[in-house]
Amino acid sequence: GRGGVGKTTLAQLVYTDSNIRDHFDLKAWVCVSHEFDVIKITKTILESVTFLPCDITDLNLLQFKLKEKLSRKKFLFVLDDVWTENYNDWMRLRSPFDAGISGSKIIITTRSSNVSSIMRSVADYLLQSLSEDDSLSLLSHHALARGDFTGHPDLKEIGLEIVKKCGGLPLALS
Repeated sequence: GRGGVGKTTLAQLVYTDSNIRDHFDLKAWVCVSHEFDVIKITKTILESVTFLPCDITDLNLLQFKLKEKLSRKKFLFVLDDVWTENYNDWMRLRSPFDAGISGSKIIITTRSSNVSSIMRSVADYLLQSLSEDDSLSLLSHHALARGDFTGHPDLKEIGLEIVKKCGGLPLALS
C-alpha cells in the first residue's frame, strides 16, 4: 500500500494485541527500510528473542544461534517497511525460520507488490485509502476530539478541502 495508508499502524495493532501476544512464544519487530541487511536483521531478531545484546558479525553463526532459539517455538516477527525485491536476500534471511513450529507468522509491511509476491506464502492484504466520509471523521476526531463537525459547521467546508488534499491517507489526516 501507499505510504501513510496505515500498514505499520495495523501491524503494530496486531503485534501489541494481548490475545496475539499470548499466542506466541517469541516476538520480534524489525524496521527494515531501504537497506535489507541480512546480518543486521538477523541480529535484531536474535536480540529481540534473547533480550541480550549480540556482537556476532558472522551470518552463519548468527543464524545458527537464532535457529537454536526458534527451535520448537511459535514466533511472530514483523519486518516493517521492506523495500528489497531480491529473492536471494529473502532466502538467506528466512533459513532459521524453518526451526519454528507450525503457526509461526511473519508479517511484512511494504509498498511494493513485488516484495510481497517474493516473500509471501499467503495472500496479500492491500490497504485502501479512506473514503471521504471516513477521512472527514478521522480529521474531526484529531482536530476537534469528536467524530464529526456537529457544533462546528463553519469548519466542515475547510475540513473537506483538507480531506481532498490528504487523498484518504490516515497519516496525513492525523
